[in-house]
Amino acid sequence: MNMTFLNSYYQKYGIILPKTERGKYPRPTLDDTLRYRKLSRKKLSPFSKRSGIEEDFKCTEIIYDIMLGNQHEMQHQELMIYDFQHYFERFLDEHDNYFPSKIDRPPAKVEENVQGMMVEIPGGIFELGYRGGEFCYDNELPEHKVYLYPFRMDIVPVTNGQFMEFIEDGGYKDYKNWLADGWELVQKEEWSAPLYWHYDKEKCKWGKKDFRGIVEIKEPEPVTNVSYYEADAYARWAGKRLPNEAEWEKAASWNEDLNKKTIYPWGDKIPTTRHENLLESYLWSPSKVGSYPEGKSYYGCHQMIGDVWEWTSSEYTLYPGFKPKFSEYTDKWAINQKVLRGGGSFATPQRQSRNSYRNYFKPHERILFSGFRYAKDM
Repeated sequence: MNMTFLNSYYQKYGIILPKTERGKYPRPTLDDTLRYRKLSRKKLSPFSKRSGIEEDFKCTEIIYDIMLGNQHEMQHQELMIYDFQHYFERFLDEHDNYFPSKIDRPPAKVEENVQGMMVEIPGGIFELGYRGGEFCYDNELPEHKVYLYPFRMDIVPVTNGQFMEFIEDGGYKDYKNWLADGWELVQKEEWSAPLYWHYDKEKCKWGKKDFRGIVEIKEPEPVTNVSYYEADAYARWAGKRLPNEAEWEKAASWNEDLNKKTIYPWGDKIPTTRHENLLESYLWSPSKVGSYPEGKSYYGCHQMIGDVWEWTSSEYTLYPGFKPKFSEYTDKWAINQKVLRGGGSFATPQRQSRNSYRNYFKPHERILFSGFRYAKDM
């Protein structure tokens, strides 16, 4: 009997514990957790190393489920880092400082004078979705054809300094910049800057609390912790727009010389700290724009992997011909969400990053490490 029918991923047998009540129940101790982890690895390792397992269809399905569980765990680890920053923002004081030796380590190379530059990207038929033989989420499939008109794309994400200009020009006070829902939220929540930003009236400077402690806003870094509404409002104010996800993926992955897509902006070689700022860089913040010239795409777009997730104008829907590989996982959320691209942020593990990775959040959410770059019609 199909137990998926009887035992839903979200609706299980018995009484479901309400989320509001879960904090009242005890958690396992650290020792218990580590002991369970050790036991799980001991039981799982021989199975995953069994020879010829890839040729067994049923086992291949099981291996995918195990990999999915591992990838899902990495997603939750990144979500925990969002929560840690939120916690620090509430409780850090001016004397606290975290990870200063790693935070202040500069990238090996920086390409200067890249802010405000755009590149032209030709239109035509483009095949959107994952193309490769490694793991991907089912919402990255199937690869399918879309038509794109020629467009221009920012070569770097919008920076803190650029976003300050929007604030100083009254961007949060002019309803003309905002979608109706966004404007209502700005008024209700009294938004006047990205999440965690604070204005020091004595120093006349913007600052924020993050993993570095209380720091002055660094203008050349990509702006982060902004909602879709803020990203869209900035683009309207600037006379441009957010790219859709197909435009974003073409700018990141298409190589005209090779006449094919690549898994990463720089090619098919796995990410290293020379190419991007992901979790393994241990910088715990975005890097200055232009910091990873070795990670540029064919068209010259920087930092399309790592640093910040990037909002797109696309609604999170499932691709034509979508077939779930794990029921009720990615398909359950295909409503009222916006797609983010970027293959990750500075808190995303390298093993999760790729050009086709589709993240999605509701348009009002700001706790994630989200930024944006804009596009413009030609």
